[in-house]
Order: sequence, then structure tokens, then C-alpha cells
Amino acid sequence: MKTFFKGTLLVAAVTVIVAVVAFAQAKREAAGGHGIVHCADLKWSPIIKGCDLASVSGDMNADGTPFVIRLRCAAGAKIPAHWHPTEENVTVLRGVFQVGMGDKFDATGLQTMNIGDLGSIPKEMHHFAFSKTASVVQVHGIAPFKVNWVNPADVVPPDAPKKKM
Repeated sequence: MKTFFKGTLLVAAVTVIVAVVAFAQAKREAAGGHGIVHCADLKWSPIIKGCDLASVSGDMNADGTPFVIRLRCAAGAKIPAHWHPTEENVTVLRGVFQVGMGDKFDATGLQTMNIGDLGSIPKEMHHFAFSKTASVVQVHGIAPFKVNWVNPADVVPPDAPKKKM
């Protein structure tokens, strides 16, 4: 009787272990499992003159979920004053990127961020930026990530012709 009971218990334990491992594997496969995002695979979309955006992970529009995006800007690109409904965390991956606080772009208020620097901007804080050199910055936070322009007339569309001097 004891042997039968031990055998039944062993079979039940093995069944539970196999089921847990199978469930974990299925969950990992459904979630995509471990992954690497290669820079060359990013899909860039123009957002304003001189700057493109690419999603790295997550969904920047899905409320309450983490996201990571990248912003690639040409040297001299200006990002007009704007704000976001959630906190924004910016890390410089390439180049020199400058950020200032306020309701309109003011070059005298820019603070320089170099490669590896992290800036954290509280939700709803008005700010602007300038790409001093060709740069790539990574932005992460909790969605939704929306850009609200302080003065939409300051925004230069991506397809605007180059200004003649």
C-alpha cells in the first residue's frame, strides 16, 4: 500500500513539474522570450524637421505600460517647447543633445547632455531641445507618451523645404 501511495505521489509530482515547465515555456514563447533589438532593425519615422522616431520596445500609446523609443536628430535640429502627460527619461546614446525648460525655445537656457547622460523630466513640465551634433537619444517611461506642443506654429513638419539664407 505504501509503495502504491509513493508511486502515485511521484507520478503526480512529475506531472505537476512537467505542466509547470510546459506552461512557462508556452508563456515565454507567447511573450517572445528573450530578445535582442538590433539598431539596424529599427523602423524610423520622421516626426519633425531633422528628427526621426523609432519604437524599441513596448507600446508608447498603451496606458500604464513601459515603453522605450529612440529619437534620431540631425545636427542643428530644434525641438520646440512641448510637454508630456507622463515622466520622460532621456539617455544620450550618440552625439551631444541639449535640453532646456520653458514655454519657448531659448538657446541661452540649454543644458548639455553627452553620451551616457540621463535626464529625467517630470510630467507636464514644458521643455525644448537642440541636437548640437547628429544625435540619438533613448526615451523610456510609462505610457502614454504623447507630445503636446506649447505653440504648434513653432513645429516645422518633416517635409518642409530647407530654409534659404
